[in-house]
Amino acid sequence: MAEKLKLELVTPYKKVLSTEVDEITANGSLGEFGVLPGHAAMLTALKIGELTYKQGAAVSHLAVNWGYFEVEDDTVTVLVQTAEPADEIDLERAKAALGRAEEALKKLTPEDKNFVVYEAALERALIRMQVAGKAARR
Repeated sequence: MAEKLKLELVTPYKKVLSTEVDEITANGSLGEFGVLPGHAAMLTALKIGELTYKQGAAVSHLAVNWGYFEVEDDTVTVLVQTAEPADEIDLERAKAALGRAEEALKKLTPEDKNFVVYEAALERALIRMQVAGKAARR
């Protein structure tokens, strides 16, 4: 059994991360899950949420936006639309996005075709604010 996991995190725009880690936690479509070295092969969908990885005692947090998470032979490949490390998130921009989404949702009904778009924007903004707050606590 390997002692580390190889983590590859990629968006359509760039490779965000390529490193060895001890543990990964993410939000799948069925809920939060964790992966340790020696994990069985798996493929799952990710939802908007936080991805956390540990390297020794250091814990790193990223806000991710929809994608896929694959584990095979102690290599974890994460393909997501966007990924932002906690220390790179612009908190004021996230707060502004939250306000815009809240205002738009007040004017829409769940039957409106744009409701789901603004609901996702609200969720992204909340996750970005949550993850950014973890960088500030270091």
